[in-house]
Order: sequence, then structure tokens, then C-alpha cells
Amino acid sequence: MTVPATWHQGRTAYGGFSAALALDEAQRVGGGEMPPLRSAQISMIAPLFGNVEVSAQVVRRGRNATWVEARIVGEMGLGLTASFVFMGPIESALAVDRQAMPEDVIAPGEASTLSRERGAVFLRNNFEVRFARPKMPERVPEMCWWVRLDDRAGLDPMVELLLCADALPPGAMSILGPSVPVSTMQWHVNALTARPETRDGWWLLRSTGDYAHAGCSSQTMALWNGQGESVAAGMQSIALFG
Repeated sequence: MTVPATWHQGRTAYGGFSAALALDEAQRVGGGEMPPLRSAQISMIAPLFGNVEVSAQVVRRGRNATWVEARIVGEMGLGLTASFVFMGPIESALAVDRQAMPEDVIAPGEASTLSRERGAVFLRNNFEVRFARPKMPERVPEMCWWVRLDDRAGLDPMVELLLCADALPPGAMSILGPSVPVSTMQWHVNALTARPETRDGWWLLRSTGDYAHAGCSSQTMALWNGQGESVAAGMQSIALFG
């Protein structure tokens, strides 16, 4: 396929778009009886633009879990690898949710809108964005937005989730500023629900920089639906060029 220019982020495809392509192919080769996605490990290796080829293969199919590897090759060679784990529910006495939505979140209908002219190319063309928390008096490595796809008709719920989950800039960007180039190297995502759903298409995203030194930043990520329910948790390793 050809990556549309409307999904670009700098000189490559937006990471959520590439991850969603890989997941879509993984689900296809896995077949119709695949259990839901529970975890993804994605390596962003090289820029992806223009013509790309997406492939996937089932690595192991157990009694309750299936592992699928996916690759995207572009004009510069291998650009992305992904390892997906699909797993059905297992009966368990343990139930824990320590990923609470921030208490000061502003509802989408009351939140200020990010101007389309200010966002990256993929944001301007595909997302509506609103600032989800009051502006903090001090500069901290954290961002929190409401995001909603302009067109989500017909999308698989998990594909939509990955497509949206990387829409935030790294938390460190709130300190560095938008002019500093950044690049995601690794992205780990855990799906916390078998079928993600939300109200009116809105997802709440938060990225928090936990560490930055010598051009490398580690950040945690969280995603909730419009009802305040935990939907996904993640971590990224990010290169900072400034």
C-alpha cells in the first residue's frame, strides 16, 4: 500500500498509523477465531513513507493465547516490527485497577480545542484534539489530551485504539518545546479490556516523562474512555535530539 501524506509525522508515518496497519494484518492472518489483543511490543526502526509492504505470521497458537509477529518494509528497508499477543479471558480471583483517571480532567464538551494549524500533519488531517487538564503553574514532563478520530466508521475497535493511542507528543515535549526533534524507538502497549468502547468517540490520553538523560527519555502512557474506565497502559523509549 501507499502511506497517505495526510498520515505523516515529520519524515515518517505517524507511529499509531503504522502500528494499526501491523495489527490489522496480524488479525487477518490469525483468522476469525482469534482471541482479543492483550499486549503489543512495537519497534520503530526506520522512517516509513511512500510504498510499504505489511506482512505477518502466526508464531505460536496455544490453547488460550496466540502470538503473531508483523513487519512493515518501506523504501528504506525494514521500518517496523511488532509482536502481538492475543489472549482470551481466564477465571481469576484477582481484580486490580490502580490506573485512575486524573481527578481534574475537563470534560470534552468544556475543554479548549487545539487549533488544527498547530498540530502535526496527521493530527490536522485526522483528529480532533482538546486539552484535558488545567494548565499547570510549573513545567512538568506531562501531557493530557482528549482525542477523537474524524472518521472511525468500520474500524475494528482494537485497530482504532492503537491508531489513537500514540497521538500525544512525548511528555518531555512540554519542557523542551515543539521545535526539538524526537523519535519513538520502542512502544509497549497493554490492552486492559477485550473490546474498547467509548462515548462519542473521545479517548483520554496521558503521557508522563519519568526519565530523560543523554538524549533518551522513558515515559509511561495511559488511556481511558469517555466513561473514565481504564482501556490501555503503555511505555515508550524516545530519542530526544536536543
